[in-house]
Amino acid sequence: MLYKVIEDKTITWFKNSNEYVIFENTTADILKRIHKGIPIKVIAEAVSKKLSVPLEKSIDFIIDLENQINKSLTKIRPELINDYRDIKKPKTYTYTKYYQINDVIFQVSYLNDLELSYIHPKFAHLEISETKKIHFYYEIFIDSNYIFLYLDNEFVGAWSSREIHFFQGKFSMEIIQKIHKKEEKEWLGVFHASAISNGEKSVLFLGDSGNGKSTSLALLQANGFTCLADDFVPISANEIQVFSFPAAISIKKNSLETLLPIYPELATSAEYNFERLNKVVRYLKPNNDNYKSHLPCRDLIFIKYEKNSELEFNRISKLEAFQQLVPDSWLSPEKENAEQFLNWFENLNCYQLRYSNNEKMINTVHQLFDNEL
Repeated sequence: MLYKVIEDKTITWFKNSNEYVIFENTTADILKRIHKGIPIKVIAEAVSKKLSVPLEKSIDFIIDLENQINKSLTKIRPELINDYRDIKKPKTYTYTKYYQINDVIFQVSYLNDLELSYIHPKFAHLEISETKKIHFYYEIFIDSNYIFLYLDNEFVGAWSSREIHFFQGKFSMEIIQKIHKKEEKEWLGVFHASAISNGEKSVLFLGDSGNGKSTSLALLQANGFTCLADDFVPISANEIQVFSFPAAISIKKNSLETLLPIYPELATSAEYNFERLNKVVRYLKPNNDNYKSHLPCRDLIFIKYEKNSELEFNRISKLEAFQQLVPDSWLSPEKENAEQFLNWFENLNCYQLRYSNNEKMINTVHQLFDNEL
């Protein structure tokens, strides 16, 4: 286990389950003592004296806590055991696309339109003509209600129709590993956020779907900022920095009126209807031309567009921010990375930004970058 005191609570990380739990400090202290092997009665006597509660109640509480923690410590996500020996890769594919990111060229073959729709729209702006130089070759096909991913003829994984977002996440992780030359264990985590930069540092925008993350990102990249990443924001373990990710910015239908005057190309761009997610989107090319870039991040902004609201920009509790950040994130199960993540988070500034006036929002973000807030 790892422990980090944040404000008036203790965030505890459990290795086997890769879970983060927020405890009262007294409860966390009891856990530390249990973990060190101190006898329950000795712990209970100290707790009983400190909290002025009967010894028997202290013993019962500690035993119950120990039982719960033991369950967490032995909670290992079950793996689906299947070698897919009956699955045969297709001999031909309907679509073959080539994408260039920096100096790396990917070939991706899709069996049908459905497979294509899961990946291609976000990377279409990176498509190049057929080339003889290929660095990595991916194959994507659906068989028996599972979507399969192969890399250079080697099986990577298979996901059910209910796990498409896991498949998309894995494909995106493969991309960042290749373009940044890092293995999965070298990433601190990947966050469901939007990241912008001024060339010197970065800021993450977070919030529930529909709160305006991507629209704000599109507005900001038209006003002097660079889009580092949208939806899939990777942070490295060694540098503790946000690395660029080359996917396009997803623009929902209700944002078109705001963005069309700035990005007229959206008027003729393809529209995609994701029924499962209940959203219709178009994709906007990010203004980043250097996908090798990576920058430090010290600020998280939970953003929300709310019609007719006055601009509000306030610091918020780090614990509140943590509880919103972690559930939608992929966090490394490596102990060293978990410790780095907690240290990084401890030093973050966390804000809530509510707005309806785009110009005021843009000005506020400029002030934040210029250390004027």
